[in-house]
Amino acid sequence: MMRLFGLVFLVLSLWACNAKPEKENWYEISELLFEDSFSEGSLDNWISEIQEDSCSSVLVKNGKMDIDVCKGASIWLDQYFEGGVLIEYDVTVIGKGGPNDRVSDLNCFWNATDPRSPKDLFDSPRKASGMFHDYDTLQLYYVGMGGHNNTKTRFRRYAGDGNKPLLAGHDLASPDVLIEANKTYKIQLIALNGRVQFIRDGVIIYDFKDEEAYENGWFGIRTINNHMSVDNVKVFQIKGRNE
Repeated sequence: MMRLFGLVFLVLSLWACNAKPEKENWYEISELLFEDSFSEGSLDNWISEIQEDSCSSVLVKNGKMDIDVCKGASIWLDQYFEGGVLIEYDVTVIGKGGPNDRVSDLNCFWNATDPRSPKDLFDSPRKASGMFHDYDTLQLYYVGMGGHNNTKTRFRRYAGDGNKPLLAGHDLASPDVLIEANKTYKIQLIALNGRVQFIRDGVIIYDFKDEEAYENGWFGIRTINNHMSVDNVKVFQIKGRNE
């Protein structure tokens, strides 16, 4: 019994090293840069890269961005951000029996640039096919939450040359960091002074120190063979408490 208790304690302790309540005292919000609640019924602020159009759609439905795709898709916010940012949005992965209602891959890119065209992600030599491997030429931060059919959550830093190592502590499989169907999550992405965080519902899942930080770029929602809704997107300029 004591051995079982010790094992459970060890597992919980290891999980807690990656997932812990957010403490916001290290940064402060200085300005709201962008917001979109989709109340106007428009996706004019967004650029969709979809692998297969015939069985996919990205549109505004019931006052939210509705992403319903049979293969890979990236939906980029058409705005370039510089300096420290906090990106937040509400997202629900839908599992109600629809053709693409596969509860998996609540993914995202942020501070993304193409080193061959660093100031314009959409005027560069890259392929904009929606296929996942075509983003290997970009420099960015990536989280795949509930990937591999909702068995993995992973963080990667893309170097822009195909190198995107999966570091120790960045490959998680605890049920606490996977996806529950039809549940709305608040996602927060932070990049400031080389510190990169991925936060879900106020819990820090990843807290990464990047010695060669990506300070600027674009934000995109990424998924594959999935149905999700997105709402209340906001981007804030942030700075360190002591700046």
